[in-house]
Amino acid sequence: MQIRISWPAGHLTATLDETPTSQAIGQVLPLVSTASTWGEEVYFDTGVSVPREPGAQQVVEPGTVAFWTDGDALALPYGPTPISRGDECRLASPCNLLGRIDGDPRTLATVRAGDPVRVELVEG
Repeated sequence: MQIRISWPAGHLTATLDETPTSQAIGQVLPLVSTASTWGEEVYFDTGVSVPREPGAQQVVEPGTVAFWTDGDALALPYGPTPISRGDECRLASPCNLLGRIDGDPRTLATVRAGDPVRVELVEG
């Protein structure tokens, strides 16, 4: 499944694996939310509540599409967060792994806290 994430200064696409969480998110698309930032991570509420999956991780690669079960939010890290050690992407808590951003995840640096964010399915 491919999704498009748009905000006032840009957009990107991401490819999601088939997981229970990505399927739950697919059910609510398109969705509109408000961006928050935490270090070099963008996250936003989805209105979807799912349990933490086996294999959830706290330290991920830049460009990972993750789901923060504690906040019902998509988490999109592109660099260090306030709790990272060195250059790692350390999320607030273990998150369900959904897929990868296509292209350069640093595009997310143009997202500002409070920006409207839209997530929609890319029709293939």
